[in-house]
Amino acid sequence: MKRHTGGLKLWTTLSKQATRSARQLQRTMARTVTDPMLRAAQKQGQAASKAMGEAMGKATRRALSGVVTPARAPVSRGGGSWEEGDWGFGLGIGRMAHRHYRVFVPPGVSAARPAPLLVLLHGCGQDAASFAACTRVATVARDARWIVLMPEQSVPANGQRCWNWFRPMARGASETALLMAMIDHVVRRYPVVAERVCAFGLSAGGAMATMLGLNYPDRFAAIGSHSGAAPYSALNATQATKAMRGERSPDITAARLALAGRRAPPLLLLHGDEDSVVTYDNATSTAALWLELTPPGMPKPEAQAPRRVRRGTRRAVDVFDWQSGPRPYLRLVRVEGLRHAWSGGTPGQAFSDPSGPDALKIALRFFSVNGR
Repeated sequence: MKRHTGGLKLWTTLSKQATRSARQLQRTMARTVTDPMLRAAQKQGQAASKAMGEAMGKATRRALSGVVTPARAPVSRGGGSWEEGDWGFGLGIGRMAHRHYRVFVPPGVSAARPAPLLVLLHGCGQDAASFAACTRVATVARDARWIVLMPEQSVPANGQRCWNWFRPMARGASETALLMAMIDHVVRRYPVVAERVCAFGLSAGGAMATMLGLNYPDRFAAIGSHSGAAPYSALNATQATKAMRGERSPDITAARLALAGRRAPPLLLLHGDEDSVVTYDNATSTAALWLELTPPGMPKPEAQAPRRVRRGTRRAVDVFDWQSGPRPYLRLVRVEGLRHAWSGGTPGQAFSDPSGPDALKIALRFFSVNGR
């Protein structure tokens, strides 16, 4: 045992000496050979590495943000002001129950001179800042004198920042309630004409706008959907994909239950006839649903002769109106050659087609006619 113990100690000592010698050799090699080679290589590739690192950083941040073409926070250059805030159901519930928002207030709006409110809902792959840049909302709203509320979907609620219109019985229902509470908050805080609140959105935002209109019809003077799926046409993400392809129809029973005997608000539908993401069939299905939802005993809106409109080099549109009294209750605008993009949007932004007629101007004209 003593010999064995002594041998073990000798082996341990030799191992320690060998380890120290190896480390010393590594330091010598690093000082005389490796470090100079690395410094030369790093110096030669510094510019390329920096550029690659910045590009990878931007791509990573973009992927994590869920925004395809990020934009800086909107600023007002021609008058009016941008403000932002957060709204949700109580404290300590978590990010799922809270949403960020931005508000634009045009110049001259005050308690003595209130303005109507437009709730503008972005699509998938967008946030409020990128959607503001895409739609030029500040310029259009300033000229038309509308306050604009831009709610922002969160990544925890949906990784692609889509509004959950396709979950009407669960997450979608909570989102409509959250959005309605946010609207009430903004109406109380800003000089808004409460009876002139309208909602308009793109793609998933358009579908969510129709869901708001069906669940809270008394709260909206009118609503609109740009390239949106038909409401109550899906109960989950798989069905939503089919609905967007025009393979599912709206559930009229569910829509009637949401309305609870009330009349759906006036509706604007704007859709490209070459949209392969959310097909044009969704617009016609939504229009048919709105007409079918006319309460018993109330005359259905009357179809008017279609009109074809083209201004300058912009894409041509076909306008289909259904009249209720002196006002158009339902308007379907089919944009020729438009794909899944905001009509008349800013160049360089995703989901934007600068060659189309200005969707926001079309919407505000319809909403102004239907002001209560």
